[in-house]
Amino acid sequence: MPQDPEHIEREREKWRAFKRRRPAQIVPPGPGQESVWDYPRPPRVETVRRTLRVEFAGIVLAHSRRVLRVIETASPPVYYVLPEDIRMEFFKASEHETFCEWKGLARYWSIRVGERHADDAAWSYPRPDAGYEAIQGHLAFLSGKLDACYLGQERVTPQPRNYYGGWITADIVGPFKGAPGSQAW
Repeated sequence: MPQDPEHIEREREKWRAFKRRRPAQIVPPGPGQESVWDYPRPPRVETVRRTLRVEFAGIVLAHSRRVLRVIETASPPVYYVLPEDIRMEFFKASEHETFCEWKGLARYWSIRVGERHADDAAWSYPRPDAGYEAIQGHLAFLSGKLDACYLGQERVTPQPRNYYGGWITADIVGPFKGAPGSQAW
């Protein structure tokens, strides 16, 4: 990802102005559920009151009760954890970067435990854009690249095709961005 400020600003404006459409079949939420179609755009950061646990290669990589989530229209929540609650000795910064028109430049982390590895399985925002300072330095995980991720006692399902790294739980309904045909959502 080029770090030229003018290029970044053009990308930000392009994606913020992108005309999105809603799918025809939105699942109505049941009792105790949220619809990702009721989530805001731009995204919002919220505190989570559930324990988060991430497992890989027989190791609990992360275990935290200090969790933040970012919610955004069409996507399952993305959960962010403080590095103090992560076994960072298994993580190595990678060269991979992505750009979010709201949060800014994300840097990725690869994980190695013994002979097992998961490339670009976590990411963070070292210097997030205004409004997202709360997640600075926290890590989020692509659950589909790991052995298991949990919120409370519930094992999460990865967002389709690991798009945006959202975690699907029984308390949210979609459809979710990342499924075939969802590029314009």
